Amino acid sequence: MSSAAPSSEPTSGPSSTTSIDPEDPAIGKLYSVLLAGEFAAFHRLIEESAMAPDVQGRINIARMVASEIAHFEKLSEQVSRCGLDPAEAVVRYSAVFDEYHRVTNPKTWYEALVKAYIADGLAADFYAEVSGALPPAPRAVVAEVMSATGSSSFARDEVRAAIDANPALRSPLTLWGRRLLGEAITHAQWVLAAEEEVTGLLFSGAASLQGMAGFFDVVADRHSARMADLGLG
Repeated sequence: MSSAAPSSEPTSGPSSTTSIDPEDPAIGKLYSVLLAGEFAAFHRLIEESAMAPDVQGRINIARMVASEIAHFEKLSEQVSRCGLDPAEAVVRYSAVFDEYHRVTNPKTWYEALVKAYIADGLAADFYAEVSGALPPAPRAVVAEVMSATGSSSFARDEVRAAIDANPALRSPLTLWGRRLLGEAITHAQWVLAAEEEVTGLLFSGAASLQGMAGFFDVVADRHSARMADLGLG
């Protein structure tokens, strides 16, 4: 996770204590969802790196891609251990992630930078929040993946410098950042609605809807802090 982002300690949503069976099949499905997200993320970064105006920009994006691929490999190993096929997992959930990236396709390099920084932070926030609902072993896996999320501070610094040089960029990039959050929440809700076992794993009991709402409230609060890091608050 990038150094400027808010704390990743789980604060709401999934419970910080759990009696979930470590062999619960829903854990494998959760890994599968995260795996498909990482697969989409590194492909998206590769495509959007074509907007970079110079070699340094492409190098910076390549470092993010390397981080995402490392996440993918770790999750792929866990998916296999759960008796599931990683390729099938990616295919199963690819549509929702592809749709997210289709509707948030950046048109400029600065939009690509904001998306890279925001998406990196949202992934870390999601991992942090879901980890509290998991048994110790899966929680450690998620923590390991979360701890490596980052390499995006260059995007923050470049966006802030661009806004300082041209304040007219602030308003459209602020709207863009808000759209990224809205689309991320919408598509996450689609996944949760389609996978009741995963929803039950993360938000069990009668208060599941309240817990889910609290989860997304925390994500939105951290997004606001991250927008301020970009100079878009």
